[in-house]
Amino acid sequence: MALTRHEVENIAHLARLRISADEVPGYVESLSRIIDFVAQLDDAETDKVEPMAHPLHMTQPLRVDAVTEENQRELFQTNASRTERGLYLVPKVIE
Repeated sequence: MALTRHEVENIAHLARLRISADEVPGYVESLSRIIDFVAQLDDAETDKVEPMAHPLHMTQPLRVDAVTEENQRELFQTNASRTERGLYLVPKVIE
């Protein structure tokens, strides 16, 4: 399927791309070749191909769900200007 000059200019306008009149023929040719290549993919035989989420048959290794660090909240909150019952107090920013 060959694109026309008008179609390429319209695509450029919709994509907010500024292309000069001299560049349009190059884009017409390049985009037409891309569309022709994608059209060739329609001819590929896919009836017997099983859909898959990933091309490799792998499983995601999972780590053990275990605590690796101890609670240091009191230590971290010593640097805060204001805390109350383990929470950081911050000034109100929305009226």
